[in-house]
Amino acid sequence: MANPINKYRIFIIDDHPVVIRGLSNLIDQEKELCVCGSSVDTKDVIDEIKKLKPDLIILDISLKDLNGLEFFKELKNNALEIPVLVLSMHDENLYAERSLHAGARGFIMKQEAPEKVILAIQEILKGNIYLSDKMKKIIIEQFASQDIKKNNFSGIKTLSERELEIFEMIGKGLSSRQIAESMFLSIKTIETYRARIKTKLNLSSSNELLQFAIQWVHAVSGD
Repeated sequence: MANPINKYRIFIIDDHPVVIRGLSNLIDQEKELCVCGSSVDTKDVIDEIKKLKPDLIILDISLKDLNGLEFFKELKNNALEIPVLVLSMHDENLYAERSLHAGARGFIMKQEAPEKVILAIQEILKGNIYLSDKMKKIIIEQFASQDIKKNNFSGIKTLSERELEIFEMIGKGLSSRQIAESMFLSIKTIETYRARIKTKLNLSSSNELLQFAIQWVHAVSGD
């Protein structure tokens, strides 16, 4: 697995070697992408990720040694802010939102066409969230049908311009570190803004903030 300079580095975690091989061949064909490493389980994988410093992780959530969604806790515990694309054989209706809640930046089913996998990788590397068109519609419909979210939507009007700007970046999948760098502010300042936004929108957790911000971005963009 070559690691040419100026290419985005991808690390794959999947308990099927044939899947890793297929993904590696697919990704390495892209001019701007390369696979820098892989693993069939999560044993010692955190140390490997720290060493290789990938730009994105592709994760199967059905691993033999650990529920893939639990892996996000390992990333968080080790202060690793690396975007993750969940690639799964499971129905997106059941696992896409769970994956986003856990911390994923995107979800795609293994049955999707190869070009869709590449598109998902590219979108996440741009700082966006990737979901299928079907899942986007489902999330927007949920957003429109739930009264509490309707109330929160009107609450967005109470956000200051700076808060709204940060809220939009959250909805596009940017981490606090990425937002801080783009706005030339400290991470601590961004976290303070996030806390204010949660209070104004009556959201109780960072996961609720992320989910609502994603829904709002998709709603206003008309996707």
